[in-house]
Amino acid sequence: MKNLINFENQYVEIKKLLDLEVEKRNKSGEISADRLDPIFVAYRYKDPTISLICAFFAYGNVKQIVKFLDSLDFSLLQKSDEEIKEALKSHYYRFQKSEDIIALFIALKRLDETTTLEEVFKSGYLKNRSTIEGINELIKTITSLYPHATQGYNFLISKVTTKTKGAGALKRWMMFLRWMVREDNIDMGLWSGINTSDLIMPLDTHTFKVSQKLGLLQRKTYDLQAAIELTQTLKGFDKKDPLKYDFALYRIGQEKIL
Repeated sequence: MKNLINFENQYVEIKKLLDLEVEKRNKSGEISADRLDPIFVAYRYKDPTISLICAFFAYGNVKQIVKFLDSLDFSLLQKSDEEIKEALKSHYYRFQKSEDIIALFIALKRLDETTTLEEVFKSGYLKNRSTIEGINELIKTITSLYPHATQGYNFLISKVTTKTKGAGALKRWMMFLRWMVREDNIDMGLWSGINTSDLIMPLDTHTFKVSQKLGLLQRKTYDLQAAIELTQTLKGFDKKDPLKYDFALYRIGQEKIL
């Protein structure tokens, strides 16, 4: 009984901490040139396709991420294949060579010519209200529009996911969906008809370690299953919008608050 009371008290204290962090972070000045995040670039355009590119390259040092994104000419998404190839022939970022960046731009340009990212996502999501199925549809569509397979490109796009245990956490995809679906002073809310309760935590090393320290996550393996389990725990704090805690957890880890 004593252990149960202690657990409940700890649960209340953690929720109080996170709610305060959410309130503290949910303001326009939280993301700026001095407080960088990949959404800083996406915010300028408020366009789903550009936002997806920003999310895809959101790995590594945040200053280098933003520097690379600032070097891209997003108007190329309305240009010919030849113009895209010429403009991006010298661009590269960590694991991605110029050919990978070119492939991404051409594939997304072709997708936008016939449909939208939102429509493709919903064609998978609405079957079972599954964000994973929606992401799988997007991956299949992007790779079919411009077939290209290299280690760097596969890392960027990810593979179709059929299991959760031992699978990649799809962090950058989940972050993109958070940007598109949620709407507050951090997220853009450009899409409609998708429940915030169906979103899955964009689990990175910061949120993974912080969540373990706080007792929010028991799973030791960093994978998609861990992201799902953390999301379920956070639904205990807010069942309709568990991802409102994502940015707060990220900043807690980034700023070494614990």
